[in-house]
Amino acid sequence: MSTLTAGFTDAPVELRDNASEDDLQIVIRAVYKQVLGNVHVLSEQAFKNAESLLRNGDITVRDFVRTVAQSELYKSLFFEGNPAYRSTELNFKHLLGRSPEDQSEIAEHVKIYNTEGYNADIDSFIDSREYTEAFGENVVPYPRTISTQTGFKNNTFNQTVSLLGGYATSDRSSEAQLVTSIASNLPQSIKVASSRGGAVTSTSKRFRIDIAGAGTTPVSKQSKTFIEVNYKQLSRNIQSIQKMGGTILGVSEVA
Repeated sequence: MSTLTAGFTDAPVELRDNASEDDLQIVIRAVYKQVLGNVHVLSEQAFKNAESLLRNGDITVRDFVRTVAQSELYKSLFFEGNPAYRSTELNFKHLLGRSPEDQSEIAEHVKIYNTEGYNADIDSFIDSREYTEAFGENVVPYPRTISTQTGFKNNTFNQTVSLLGGYATSDRSSEAQLVTSIASNLPQSIKVASSRGGAVTSTSKRFRIDIAGAGTTPVSKQSKTFIEVNYKQLSRNIQSIQKMGGTILGVSEVA
């Protein structure tokens, strides 16, 4: 198995009727691992009341996922102090098992949060038709696009691997991982921790960013220009251009 996908291909975890306590614990641990992004949950942080409701059949796995995602613990880990872009990336990863496909998906969820609030945005993921068709009531969300499933763009595979980061990687970084590829429609390079340490990256090339409307004067806001940067500088420059009100006309590899 490729080192890029090793550790991400476990079979989906489902809570079945008449599950044993051992089966229940497997489901609970799978929810914590998926929704909390590999963050270790201390005993005092565990959702004991929700676990009991799940054990008694009073709530479903979907309800349990919602409880964790709307908790103060989740907000403190992945929302507070994070840019909206990064928080939305992680919501897609944790709740739908994939990366956002394009800028419109990011914008839709930022709008829901700004107009209806945090819980409503989480509900929009968990109550979506996509969630229902993928996981139903009792399957724990998992990385669905790791095998390039039908119906997703090919680039979603690369984006999802980039969000996964590595088998034991947590999601505590506040830096958006996909801002470059989504904002510019640039294919996402795969960059994850390898099994031998270090990183695997698909490119070390230079790129040209074509820009319109970035600047502080009337002339600069109407003009078009471009800059050339290396791959490591790409994300930072795109974010800076957007903060200045500029439009990314395109990103192309420099021959």
